[in-house]
Amino acid sequence: MIRTATPADVPAIHAMVRELAEYERALHEARATEEQLHEALFGERPAAFAHIAETDEGEVAGFALWFLNFSTWRGVHGIYLEDLYVRPERRGGGHGKALLTELARICVERGYERLEWSVLDWNTPSIDFYRSLGALPQDEWTVYRLTDEALTKLGS
Repeated sequence: MIRTATPADVPAIHAMVRELAEYERALHEARATEEQLHEALFGERPAAFAHIAETDEGEVAGFALWFLNFSTWRGVHGIYLEDLYVRPERRGGGHGKALLTELARICVERGYERLEWSVLDWNTPSIDFYRSLGALPQDEWTVYRLTDEALTKLGS
């Protein structure tokens, strides 16, 4: 059901990134191309990793895209889950849990001490799902982001 993504999966991953962006009401912000995803996942210096959830028939049901982070407090790497997405018609079939289970297995196997991600505060179905797995919200932290003009202004 869960496997490491291959270059042939890039079109499906790209399509699901756009589906996720639409669900999150931010399709206009999803500018990544298939070529960019291919380079990030399979280029000379991969910066990200992906796993695919498949149905018994081999149909792509969802994906997880992640990268390594590092905790100065723990002194070890962790996994930051950038995207977890299961297509609506495949939800409830265990694909999301299987993807998270695989990432947790990788953490345990490699000695990583954190698996973390962000979720929109209005996404109650996902929040309820994550809590059912034992995940805890980090309510005391607020995410900040620099993009576009603000990033260019600060970096120039």
